[in-house]
Amino acid sequence: MGVLDEPFPGSWALRTGLVRRWQLRTEYERIHPDVYLSKGVSLGARGRALAAGYWAKGNAILSGFSAAAMHGTRWLDSKPAEITLPEHVRPPRGIRGYRDVIPDDEVCSIDGFRCTTPARTALDLGRRLEFAEAVEILDALCHATGLEPSAIAQLLDHHPGIRGCRNLRKILPYIDGGAESIQESRTRLLLRQADLPTPETQIRVFDTSGRCIARLDMGWRQWQVAVEYDGEQHWTNPHQRTKDIDRTATLESLGWTLIRVNNTLLTTHPHKVLTRTRQALHSHNAPI
Repeated sequence: MGVLDEPFPGSWALRTGLVRRWQLRTEYERIHPDVYLSKGVSLGARGRALAAGYWAKGNAILSGFSAAAMHGTRWLDSKPAEITLPEHVRPPRGIRGYRDVIPDDEVCSIDGFRCTTPARTALDLGRRLEFAEAVEILDALCHATGLEPSAIAQLLDHHPGIRGCRNLRKILPYIDGGAESIQESRTRLLLRQADLPTPETQIRVFDTSGRCIARLDMGWRQWQVAVEYDGEQHWTNPHQRTKDIDRTATLESLGWTLIRVNNTLLTTHPHKVLTRTRQALHSHNAPI
């Protein structure tokens, strides 16, 4: 631990002389018993995980959202800290506790904290979350860790009767670590739930000289149809917009059709996205 810009145990900081008692009272806020944070510092998901780990003092395993955050998963800033505790321990306010028995081979160490492995983290999140949220977060977890859905399925086979197993089995076919944002996950899920062919993610396209000219969010290589989610910067940044125009022209010259999606289309006009995608696939002789 370096400067005290993350959660820290107050007793440790006092014992090592990093802070004095009056500093602890006036310059830091107590967020859990014996866990403090500099005043004015906001906590993300990883910070909340660290705080929960320091509070537990080795008597719990960081799991669920907290384990995902420790593994580098993005898009978790609004999620609560989650830990797995012994039966007799009750977590303080702000920490969500579970009572599962987790085998040793499903636990790893990150920065000195015991955490569930990526596969066990996915198993726990996938069986507890609603369908769409589970797909988004497991996509992000797989992207961060390189975890394959097949590894999650293999672990689930070792826990066939675990609570929520049916929920997870429904989710697994939709997981793809190629998604680089929640919006990409949502776009892909829209296509999958409309019974379109399963799209490939992060498609590399090469020109006639073998140079990679584009990496497409998702699509169908065999029919040269791609669907791309454009964040705000694609419309507000002139340099990015110019690059997009040139890139689209190059791809079209190679026979590709691009379906562009933004937040408005995705959230309020999804039928337009699906109609345009179906039309493009049909025109490229896809069997739909």
